[in-house]
Amino acid sequence: MSEAPNGFWAQAVQDPDRPVLIAPDGEEWTAGRLHAACNRLVHGLRAAGLRKGDAFAVVLPNGVEFFTAYLAASQAGLYLVPVNHHLVGPEIAWIVADSGAKVLIAHERFAEQARRAADEAGLPVEQRYAVGAIDGFRPYEYLLAGRPATPPAERTLGWVMNYTSGTTGRPRGIRRPLQGKPPEETHLGGFLGIFGIRPFDGNVHLVCSPLYHTAVLQFAGASLHIGHRVVLMDKWTPEGMLRLMDRHRCTHTHMVPTQFHRLLALPDEVKKRYDVSAMRHAIHGAAPCPDHVKRAMIGWWGHCVEEYYAASEGGGAFAPADDWLKKPGTVGKAWPISELAVFDDDGNRLPPGELGTVYMKMSTGGFSYHKDEDKTRKNRIGDFFTVGDLGFLDEDGYLYLRDRKIDMIISGGVNIYPAEIESVLLTHPAVADAAAFGIPHDDWGEEVKAVVEPAEGDTAGPVLAEAILAHCAERLAGYKRPRSVDFTDAMPRDPNGKLYKRRLREPYWEGRERAV
Repeated sequence: MSEAPNGFWAQAVQDPDRPVLIAPDGEEWTAGRLHAACNRLVHGLRAAGLRKGDAFAVVLPNGVEFFTAYLAASQAGLYLVPVNHHLVGPEIAWIVADSGAKVLIAHERFAEQARRAADEAGLPVEQRYAVGAIDGFRPYEYLLAGRPATPPAERTLGWVMNYTSGTTGRPRGIRRPLQGKPPEETHLGGFLGIFGIRPFDGNVHLVCSPLYHTAVLQFAGASLHIGHRVVLMDKWTPEGMLRLMDRHRCTHTHMVPTQFHRLLALPDEVKKRYDVSAMRHAIHGAAPCPDHVKRAMIGWWGHCVEEYYAASEGGGAFAPADDWLKKPGTVGKAWPISELAVFDDDGNRLPPGELGTVYMKMSTGGFSYHKDEDKTRKNRIGDFFTVGDLGFLDEDGYLYLRDRKIDMIISGGVNIYPAEIESVLLTHPAVADAAAFGIPHDDWGEEVKAVVEPAEGDTAGPVLAEAILAHCAERLAGYKRPRSVDFTDAMPRDPNGKLYKRRLREPYWEGRERAV
């Protein structure tokens, strides 16, 4: 078979015995079995009261249940809201409540925070379902038991509604309008053609990052829809990834530079133990990749190491290895379905070579920030949108980034927004003023540093620092928490209260590269 019927569901009907998914425990799922599971889930969600346009949230590890939820939403006109399972209860509760999710499906691995979130969001027990056992949750099987394996009536395309943080400190849902047509009428995997990835063609996609990330789920779902087998990793390790690449002859994957760094740190005898020659497209994004790391990966894996630039809102640019080697540092040229532009602060389009704010325009439809018309409006110039990155285009249309979102921290490929951390720091009674920013970390790229101005009567020192870190641990996901606290007598602010954060940050980056 060289051409894929349009979408997973049509393929499952045509060839139900074809293996399509390898679970983290190695169990193989056929198209027919996965199709039946997602059909049962649609019937179960409808029995729970969900209708077209409604949302349901999941706090799940990489696994079959996550994929089942994705496929169910995609054919039932629902919004799937994937929740970062590193978040703590109040953070999860905010997303559940803000999205209007009518059902929460959580894994027992995240029981404590899921239960706390469901309680805080006021979800009744009939809207809570657990993979495994969570007190106050119904078993996930309750949604599936006795439900027909046949396709549901009134099939219509749904979407994923990812939440992305903003400088206000509260994450916002990226909501795309429902098209109101059967899923087969949209080529759900077509965007992979941008990267030269073809339907079927012996392709095997390796999922080596959490599916709650926008791009990770998009790449994995698109691969399934164009006839690729998908191999799921639950907890990533560098050698574990190499082992799966060798065993399943994986041909493409989505990565972040931190993973490159850790793979390169493996002993040579471990690297030589595995055959990675089947890899055709090791596509990376989400964070800057140091030049020496990129070159080392190309030297090891070959020209399959490719880079892209995009955001949860859309994209983007793409740089195959040949392009990057000719123009080191570029994140590529515009996708065929996109247009790139650079504007100054007055909204004037800038010529090649001039630094400004990077904007993108997609030909595949727009989006809005859920319940935030002001943010939706402010990030637009006509049909172009921005996520606040600074850069320039050269004469050939290649994009170079020279800064990231203002003050944003990128740790291990994950965006962390200081405003949210600072708002938590300021709830501690001993904190008069606070700032959070990224400082160098050899493995993750950056780690979170907090600088605090103690309240009058409180003494700076190790005891107060430990108290502040414990305070953050109760209120922030692990990856957002400051790793250390330093103190200052007075924050550098102008008479209007503007914080000169660069003055705080620069000493930590002395002698190190960072876009500023």
